[in-house]
Amino acid sequence: MGRGRVQLKRIENKINRQVTFSKRRGGLLKKAHEISVLCDAEVALIVFSHKGKLFEYATDSCMEKILERHERYAYAERQLVANDSETQGNWTIEYTRLKAKIDLLQRNYRHYMGEDLASMSLKELQSLEQQLDTSLKNIRNRRNDLMYESISELQKKEKRIQEQNSILAKKIKEKEQAVAQHAVQWEQPNYRVDTSFLPQQQPLPSLNIGGNNFNQDAAPELGRNGLDLTLEPLYSCHLGCF
Repeated sequence: MGRGRVQLKRIENKINRQVTFSKRRGGLLKKAHEISVLCDAEVALIVFSHKGKLFEYATDSCMEKILERHERYAYAERQLVANDSETQGNWTIEYTRLKAKIDLLQRNYRHYMGEDLASMSLKELQSLEQQLDTSLKNIRNRRNDLMYESISELQKKEKRIQEQNSILAKKIKEKEQAVAQHAVQWEQPNYRVDTSFLPQQQPLPSLNIGGNNFNQDAAPELGRNGLDLTLEPLYSCHLGCF
């Protein structure tokens, strides 16, 4: 005998209602997964239990994208239908759409911060963990790139400083060698001073008195033009007078 058709009405027994909810929820999630795989469709399923517990399923864990797409299509459709409606109604729709988006972002933020995880399934937790691992890996890679760039810049700067130090040391060494060579030249005994630039002194004229030549000390008075003054005629004149 086949199963009878279940009458669709609220189950009054609390335990039976909970068991039926668990079974039907699993079957519903399974059917959603099957239709997404078989028909290559994007499926988003959201279920709230009578206690307010959330159960959801999304193709490739893209619930946010599917909801945003749904909001865009629903909003566009509502805009076409209510094109002649009042402006206040449009603002109400926009407010509802933005509020739903804000609620979704806040929920995701709490999940990323490790809060409100009781309502997430095992698959959702694994997907969240994978997302966090990917984000952490990207952060570490970026940090390592910045560290390598900083180290490379410091190495280049060190190389430039070393080259400058080598040039300065070479100049100092050449300067010291020049100073030492100059000091050695001054200490040599046969070092001669160049006097070619000094004016040459002319020899003093000699004074011939009585046939004898005297130098400058014996003849204090000379002619202005350096002439040789001879006193022999005057001496002969005096001798003749006597």
